[in-house]
Amino acid sequence: MKKIHYLVITLVSLTCFNCSNSRNTEETQDQENTSNYELVRDSTKVGFVAYKTTDKVPVGGEFTNINISNFGSGDTAFEAMNGTEFSIPVSSLFTNDPTGTRDPKILEFFFDALENTELISGVFKVDANQQCSIDVTLNGQTENIPLEYSVVDDTKFVFDGVMELANWDALDAVASINKACEALHTGSDGISKTWSEVAVHAEVLLAKK
Repeated sequence: MKKIHYLVITLVSLTCFNCSNSRNTEETQDQENTSNYELVRDSTKVGFVAYKTTDKVPVGGEFTNINISNFGSGDTAFEAMNGTEFSIPVSSLFTNDPTGTRDPKILEFFFDALENTELISGVFKVDANQQCSIDVTLNGQTENIPLEYSVVDDTKFVFDGVMELANWDALDAVASINKACEALHTGSDGISKTWSEVAVHAEVLLAKK
C-alpha cells in the first residue's frame, strides 16, 4: 500500500504544494464591493501536511478546486479579506501519487468516516489587532484555526496554521486511515501511528485596483 495522507484543512484561500496546470480554481467576488483590492483569479492555493510514524514523517497534498465568495471591501487588504467565505470539494484532493491509488484511499478511509464531508467550508476572520484565523466546518462542526501570515510585495499573503483533528471529533477517522495504512505508518520502533495534527498552508494573491 502506498503512502497515505489524510488532510483537512482549510483556509480562506490558500497553500504551497506543487500544482498542475489543470488546476480548476473557481473564485467569485461580490460585484458591488468598494474594495481597493481584488482577488487574482486562479491564484489561490490550499494545501496540507499530515504526519505518520512516531518519528512524525511529513506527507502532504492539496486541493485543486477552491470556491471563494463574499470577498469584501476596505482600504487595506485585510479589511477586504475579512469575512471572505470558502468551500473546498474534498473530491478535488490531489496528492500527486503516480499509482493513482492514494487519493481514493484517503477519500474512503478518512473522509467517508466523517459526516457531511462533500465540502470543507469556512470563513476568514481578522480581529481588531490584525490577527487572522479561519472558522472551519468539518464533520458537522465548526472550530477556529489561528493563522500566522507573511506578506510578499504587499499583495501576496501566505498563511500557516495547525489543525488538531480532535477539535472536530475526527479521531475515529484518524484511526480509520491509520488502520488502512498500518504497515506504512509503522516506524522503526514497530509502532503504527497517524498523527491527529495537520499543518495547513495557503497562499492568496491580491491586486490593487
